[in-house]
Amino acid sequence: MALPAQDQRTVPAVVLGDLDREPLDHSLADMQTLIEQHGHVVVVCSQAVPRSVEQRLRTVRSLLESDRIALFRPELPPLGLAVLARQLRQLASCDLSPGVLASAGRLLTHYIHAGALLGSVAKLDRIPVDLKSHAKSWVPGSQFGVLAHPNPQLVRMGPGVALDGPEFGTSLLFAKGQLQSDWVTTALAPSWKAQGLREAALPAESAAWWGTSKLIEFCAYLPDLSVLYQLVTSVRQNSCHWCGIDVIGDRCVFCSAIPPAHEQPARAG
Repeated sequence: MALPAQDQRTVPAVVLGDLDREPLDHSLADMQTLIEQHGHVVVVCSQAVPRSVEQRLRTVRSLLESDRIALFRPELPPLGLAVLARQLRQLASCDLSPGVLASAGRLLTHYIHAGALLGSVAKLDRIPVDLKSHAKSWVPGSQFGVLAHPNPQLVRMGPGVALDGPEFGTSLLFAKGQLQSDWVTTALAPSWKAQGLREAALPAESAAWWGTSKLIEFCAYLPDLSVLYQLVTSVRQNSCHWCGIDVIGDRCVFCSAIPPAHEQPARAG
């Protein structure tokens, strides 16, 4: 899902639709064109998409023998993933190198609070659900507040019930499925002290990810580009020992190399 741009600087997204159903040569040609146009490509992919999509992406990367394609599949619900992808699109307008931009996704994931209001948790398998909650999910009218990231939490909705929110200023984005409730706008947003509230279309993978179409998905995030840029540039950068690209963290997002283990000096006998 490609969210609308936050501002005029936000780089447009390229949606790789029907990736696992189109001929392989089409996928190869499209990816090769993107590499030629932009130099490097960061693919942000939901873990809710069919495994055949991931297989196709890895096949394309292997056949192109390219270290300019980064595959990023964080453990975020679909709306949270869409928000993260837009943040990377915002940062793409800045003076960040491809490796730093691609690896910034891991860093920014820590600042996203993503969850949903669900009408049932009977088929929810992304976070732990105890037997008591499973039993209550069959009671007509039951609703559950679920936080999937950063720390899983599940509560049955009732007066005064709340979810743990961010301890810093964020905006809140929500997307409605087949569940009627104003809890997100009247209760969650005030309790999380949201500095902005917007509605978006529900991502196509949301029902599969949450195990029900009776949901309202939400995500709290940092909307300000200057804050995002400061976060990314304040982290120490390293050069990949294999391909030489600058990255944040230990593992290179393009060639997947990790720094060689430092040998311990031999003890004097």
